[in-house]
Amino acid sequence: MSNHYFVKRPKSKPDLGILRTYFRGRLFEFVTASGVFSKTRIDPGTRLLIEFMTLPERGSVLDVGCGYGPVGIAAATFNPNLRVVMTDVNERAVWLAKENAKRNALQNVEVKQGLLYEPVGDMRFEAILSNPPITAGMKIVEPLITEAPEHLVKDGLLQVVVRSKIGGKRLTSLMNRAFGNVDILARKGGYRILLSKS
Repeated sequence: MSNHYFVKRPKSKPDLGILRTYFRGRLFEFVTASGVFSKTRIDPGTRLLIEFMTLPERGSVLDVGCGYGPVGIAAATFNPNLRVVMTDVNERAVWLAKENAKRNALQNVEVKQGLLYEPVGDMRFEAILSNPPITAGMKIVEPLITEAPEHLVKDGLLQVVVRSKIGGKRLTSLMNRAFGNVDILARKGGYRILLSKS
């Protein structure tokens, strides 16, 4: 797993790039780099999550495994009343996410480095969003799901994107066990957004 993006310190040199794209009719610009997930494009799962995620009117949102930040940055842009916290284990991803928050002129974003929920301690959120690192293995993804209820307020929402044929059934089952409910918020191109309510 040494070349995987789900590491604290990527070994590759940071080959930088710029991505410009539209979400919900708004233009976003991101600095990307080697050693982070989906460097050259917004992957279809991330795009589906951004287009269909349900955001609270007020409060805090957590983007777990934020990469260079598209999900959290889109959430903070769509609703400036929200406080958006983004976490990633990958130091390069955290640096990029901070740069991208500045690049998109956001004041309501905080980026923290660390594994899953470690950087947020006992904070609770109205929503948790994630494109989980399935390829890093279920021992990483499972606690992302099972520990989510501890980090959500009452009626808070966990929303994750998954490939229907790679991890879809497993995550659906995990979310149902952890929350007692799970729904499909959206599906497209072999991906689905799973939603559970605390």
